[in-house]
Amino acid sequence: MISVKTWGRVIDHSKIMTAPSPTLPSLLLPKEHGSWSLAFEPLALGLLVAPSVGGLGLAAAMTAGFFLRRPLKLGVTLPAADPRRTPARHWALLLAVAALAALGFAAGRSSIAALWPLLLAAPFGTVFLALDLRHDMRAAAAELAGSAAFAVLPAAFATLAGWSAAPALALAAAMLARSLPTVLTVRTYLCAGKGQPAGAALPLAAAAASLALLAALAARGLAPWPAPVLAALLLARVVFLVTPLRPQWTARRLGLCEAVLGLLCLATLAVAYRLA
Repeated sequence: MISVKTWGRVIDHSKIMTAPSPTLPSLLLPKEHGSWSLAFEPLALGLLVAPSVGGLGLAAAMTAGFFLRRPLKLGVTLPAADPRRTPARHWALLLAVAALAALGFAAGRSSIAALWPLLLAAPFGTVFLALDLRHDMRAAAAELAGSAAFAVLPAAFATLAGWSAAPALALAAAMLARSLPTVLTVRTYLCAGKGQPAGAALPLAAAAASLALLAALAARGLAPWPAPVLAALLLARVVFLVTPLRPQWTARRLGLCEAVLGLLCLATLAVAYRLA
């Protein structure tokens, strides 16, 4: 057996030579099912609450960036003998060009200055990408950074639609209040189910802080009152999942429940903002 180390992993070339031809889903689709909701809920919220032509361009750019992640990782980390490496690099280049073109369209329809919230998302995206290329995607820091990068994006949709900074950031705060406690809660629940150490303090604190933040924003007129009401319901969900009340659910059932909850949160926030 001939093996080499690549990005900290041992690569068995005998397995590479017999690997099946790559398919398009294997090159583009992320394996983490939860990443779909955490990425596309912010895009949908931005388009529903603050629609604009520039926002459509931003949504296209971020969608291309979402699908860029896996081929980029494969193209960078796979050894030259792996049959997936070359097509992965081709797709990574194509998606990178598409993302830049869509981002340029968004800036052209409004102004480059209106995209300033992307500067807030960029550090989180950089941390996530660095950890992902090191095969640390399952680390808490990677999951939190990735979800935070997308959760900040509604602020950019808002500024492209002409919103001022304060309400735009409040919209991002509403999305962060959904995303970050969700990541911590799901991680804690799954770890507890595997018999691993899983303290409830962090997800409970994150959910409580989200509730306090959204209540303060609503009191100042920067967020509709259904936002802190949703945060209170999400806090109750955390209590249900990470305390001794925890039900014995499979990971699949938990994921489906979180997806449905995400859709309900999205619909409620969209209607509340449109009516405010």
